[in-house]
Amino acid sequence: MDKVVASAAEAVAGIGDGASLAVGGFGLCGVPAVLIGALYELGPGDLTVVSNNCGLDGRGLGRLLAAGRIARAMGSYVGDNKEFARQYLAGELEVELMPQGTLAERLRAGGAGIPAFYTPAGVGTLVSEGGLPWRYAPDGSVAVASPAKEVREFGGRHYVLEESITTDFALVRAAKGDRHGNLVFDKSARNFNPLAAMAGRVTLAEVEELVEPGELDPDHVHLPGVFVQRVVRLTPEQAADKPIEKRTVR
Repeated sequence: MDKVVASAAEAVAGIGDGASLAVGGFGLCGVPAVLIGALYELGPGDLTVVSNNCGLDGRGLGRLLAAGRIARAMGSYVGDNKEFARQYLAGELEVELMPQGTLAERLRAGGAGIPAFYTPAGVGTLVSEGGLPWRYAPDGSVAVASPAKEVREFGGRHYVLEESITTDFALVRAAKGDRHGNLVFDKSARNFNPLAAMAGRVTLAEVEELVEPGELDPDHVHLPGVFVQRVVRLTPEQAADKPIEKRTVR
């Protein structure tokens, strides 16, 4: 039951070329940066990444992106990542964008064993009708477009069928965790982390504070340890490294 591993490098061992990853975080908040750094050092490529966004230039998943390690990205937000936009428009990166709530539910449904669900988000748009450019050709034409999806009517309203998401691995960051893998997240840093953890067949969690089993109040646990396979304790320096995406002052 002790799921703690000695290092982030040990945690990411086994992630090879072509793996699919669900990664927590939103912008730079709650991003498992230490695990991403270990994965960068490990060197796998041709990755499929499912995350709200792909980090910033040189930060978070942006490190893997800049190194050409990501072949396909699934998310809901591009943000200010200029390299992401360049690769997508140049036909180097396949991108599946979707409504943010749809992404959240696709991950949650995957973790809950639900193969698909109906949602009103995207009905009457290219999301349901198909034709969204997933990958461009070098000449700027659309090489791969999204397919049309099934639409059904329930109670006089139309809904589009969305398939759930499961991945080979998941990388998440938590404020606190125990040796059994039970995790607690801090405020907005919770974001997509629990959902990504549920969707991964093997979930790796970096925790800012490691406690012993029984120290966490069960009512305060945000993600049960059944969804987590490997836990990495961060150093105080790693735990304190929390960059701000857009710092504003008065």
